[in-house]
Amino acid sequence: MIRHRPHGIEHPYAASPDQRVPVLPLAGERVRLGVVADPEVTSVTCEFGDATLTLAPAETSDADAAALAGGEGHLAEAQASALGSGGWSVASPPLAADITYRYRFHAAASDGSTETTDWFEVSPARWTTDPVGTLTGGGERIVPGSVEWLVSDAGVHRVRFAFALEPDDHVVGFGERYDALDQRGRVLDAVVFEQYKQQGEHGRTYLPMPFAHVVGADGDGWGFHVRTSRRTWFDVGTSTQDQLVVEVALGPDPVVDLGMYEGGPGAVLSAFLDEVGRADELPEWVFRLWASGNEWNTQDVVMSRMDSHRDLGIPVGAIVIEAWSDEEGITIFRDAEYAVTEDGSAHKASDFHYPAGGAWPDPKAMIDELHARGIKVLLWQIPLLKTDDDLGRQAKADAEAMVREGHAVLEADGSPYHNRGWWFPNALMPDLSVSRSREWWAAKRRYLVEDLDVDGFKTDGGEHGWGHDLRYSDGTRGDEGNNLFPVHYARTFGDLLRSAGKAPVTFSRAGFTGSQAHGVFWAGDEDSTWEAFRNSVTAGVTAASCGIVYWGWDLAGFSGPVPDAELYLRAAAASAFMPIMQYHSEFNHHQRPLRDRTPWHVAEMTGDERVVPVFRAFALLRERLVGYLAEQARIAVTTDRPLMRPLFFDYGSCPAVWKYPGQYLLGDDLLVHPVTEPGATEWTTYLPPGDWVDVFSGETVSGEPVSGGSVSGDSVAGGQVVRRAVPIDEVPVYCRVERWPNLTDVFHP
Repeated sequence: MIRHRPHGIEHPYAASPDQRVPVLPLAGERVRLGVVADPEVTSVTCEFGDATLTLAPAETSDADAAALAGGEGHLAEAQASALGSGGWSVASPPLAADITYRYRFHAAASDGSTETTDWFEVSPARWTTDPVGTLTGGGERIVPGSVEWLVSDAGVHRVRFAFALEPDDHVVGFGERYDALDQRGRVLDAVVFEQYKQQGEHGRTYLPMPFAHVVGADGDGWGFHVRTSRRTWFDVGTSTQDQLVVEVALGPDPVVDLGMYEGGPGAVLSAFLDEVGRADELPEWVFRLWASGNEWNTQDVVMSRMDSHRDLGIPVGAIVIEAWSDEEGITIFRDAEYAVTEDGSAHKASDFHYPAGGAWPDPKAMIDELHARGIKVLLWQIPLLKTDDDLGRQAKADAEAMVREGHAVLEADGSPYHNRGWWFPNALMPDLSVSRSREWWAAKRRYLVEDLDVDGFKTDGGEHGWGHDLRYSDGTRGDEGNNLFPVHYARTFGDLLRSAGKAPVTFSRAGFTGSQAHGVFWAGDEDSTWEAFRNSVTAGVTAASCGIVYWGWDLAGFSGPVPDAELYLRAAAASAFMPIMQYHSEFNHHQRPLRDRTPWHVAEMTGDERVVPVFRAFALLRERLVGYLAEQARIAVTTDRPLMRPLFFDYGSCPAVWKYPGQYLLGDDLLVHPVTEPGATEWTTYLPPGDWVDVFSGETVSGEPVSGGSVSGDSVAGGQVVRRAVPIDEVPVYCRVERWPNLTDVFHP
């Protein structure tokens, strides 16, 4: 009849109606006490210490609604309903320090029945400079007197401290960030979260890390890593301009260790990667065009799309098949006939029969044919197991085995955790923190690799651990283990592929510190907008700054109506000069007109005859770039110089690099500046010192400073700003003049 959970569903950015807000109040604050009640409940009161408080029906706040914003798309409605309804709430009196308050709720229903909850406790906290915990590693960079601890009667909860910032310092990192390259003047946190679209607007990310570079005016500097997987918060010169304030959630043992690194960005990144791991070198095929669409849901559709690529002369190197499975256990091709393994054990390839009239009449023959055409195959995954009532017997048997054999993440009381998020709600989550469960999860997919010859997996999702007190088999609780879940997830599939003699090609959107060592990443879900385009470029260079080598995005966005021709082709041009070039489209219930992002469909929908030939030209150029990209990836892996490299790594002493954050080096020799504004006919680019060749015109352009030091009002100390025309089939790309003889044939075959 009535429910109160002090922590609610533990959405990182929104409150559910049944929780206490804030969960940990400060002394002197009031708290909002919330419950969810059945419709027949007519009144709710709260016995709070000596007071009796009367609750009133409550609506979801504007802030909570904003936390779920994502616009149109197949997950939008699910997000909107995620917080639930039926809430009642009341504000407490101000809470005094050093007191633990007890409270409980009483509900009365229209039929005269009543219910009383258990007792709950809340202890208001206060900040103290008393040394109640241990902070190590910060040294002289920590501002004297800035270390404070958040304490209550229940223990020590957080620590905060400040690093000193110089006036000209720039701060870059914190994982993949969409809103800005330089995070100075911003407030952010590090928690793995599925922000469905509009990541730049909300400042959230699938792939955070408590690590950052601090780059001084001379290009030198330092960096830091908060060695924790618990949540961290950062105020980067916002409250106090000359300070970067860090706040860290603590566990039972109030200890925080900091990694501190001195030197330029290259030295800082290498020192960080020495601790957390670095990428494996992946095969050359990952640098070819990747193609996918969520509604490519039959063998006929997949082969038809690949036939069109072939017939139009648009080379494709990999296909990601999303809608292949029954979407119950994500292990079996839809419409396959097989005997259920009642104990939940893994199937072999020979266990399946594929009817001629089914969606996938012969998956092995399809994969063999794609391989014969030079196309690698990746299959979509999600790290959850549905528990809906209408599931088939195999999914239920797998779920029973998962719980029975101890392979599921657990709630604090030892019961199986059911996903609290909006995507695959109530699904079980495998405990991939230990090898026995990783191997169990992988075993059910092994036949796909060893017998059907699948080349990789799109390891989608990974942000589903909500709960500070979840229990993982490696001994961690949710507050420590949830951020690490996507790292274990990608590792599970990478290990599976390696064990079968394949390269560990996983394709993930979520991650955390340690993800550097696990495959390929993409920037997640976004609309087809220019803003999303710009944000995605920023995501790429910030992820690279933290050691992510293989990165891409859904070019021109994957959600909403098909992009116009200009956006699509500008995005294709940019993607041709990123580590991974791939397109994808979202599920849209197969409604007409289709929303495929194939070049021929975009051409049909926009009526623009330029789309196919221009896209083809960029795809062919991409094919010719594969050798260069493979060479430069090898250099990135061995030297830690990012493949998609922000200019401050090489030219940090040049002030102009911060005025042109959308530029980057692709490897050592190509400078790229995507056109990210509609209607552009000219584009202005900063050229660092040295001589460069415009790769499309073949013209040599000097990056040496011009007299007066400025062009069009931009300071260019240490370089020059140049302007060029940008027809739709060109993108500003400049090659170091000394390297041009080796790359001339790439651009002018």
